[in-house]
Amino acid sequence: MTLGLAGPNPAQPPSASRSTIPLGADVTGDATRLLREPSEPAFGVKLIRQMRLHQLKIEFRPEEDRLLMRLATNTAAEVLLWLTRRCVKRLWPVLLNMAQAAPEVVLQPNPEARKALVGFQHEKAIRQANFSTPYAETPRERPLGADPLLVARIQPRRDPQGRHVLGLLPATGQGVHVTLDDGLLHGLMKLLQNAVAKSDWELDLTVPAVLAQPADAASGRPTIN
Repeated sequence: MTLGLAGPNPAQPPSASRSTIPLGADVTGDATRLLREPSEPAFGVKLIRQMRLHQLKIEFRPEEDRLLMRLATNTAAEVLLWLTRRCVKRLWPVLLNMAQAAPEVVLQPNPEARKALVGFQHEKAIRQANFSTPYAETPRERPLGADPLLVARIQPRRDPQGRHVLGLLPATGQGVHVTLDDGLLHGLMKLLQNAVAKSDWELDLTVPAVLAQPADAASGRPTIN
């Protein structure tokens, strides 16, 4: 599955103060156990500081029983990440929390209205996203290594502008930090849903609203293949 980005989206370096969710942590609804991590070496940060995300692809690899996430930048670089079932199980509530933290959602008077608005925003973002452009299979530099990094820590935070930043990190060393606008956030959620659907993981990755329905040809909305 591939998501093409119409506009630039920076891969952000880590900030001095952040929180990390190890894959053994409990993440349920709004009650997320965040563990403070010490500052890490800045190895690799210079290589990805100015890169902007161009394409994102997530596919299930049955021989590894993992999801392979590929992030391509506009500077002909690529980062490869392994996402295990445990990782996706912990990542999904983090993404939902980000979607539910949108200001217009928070202002809704009751939980039902907030869920309905999240569903509406998800449907709208998926309808406007570009899923039709194939992932460009071209030679790319891999600044974080030729082999995929196994994601062992999830690091959600906000940048100084208040935007969501998702850090996907190995157990030690440098990972990747991606700034998520609404379109990329909901597109990432859709890519995860479709990739996990091809596994036998029995994970329930649902958006909490009936409005978030798959697009179909009759409606004229774009579909994801």
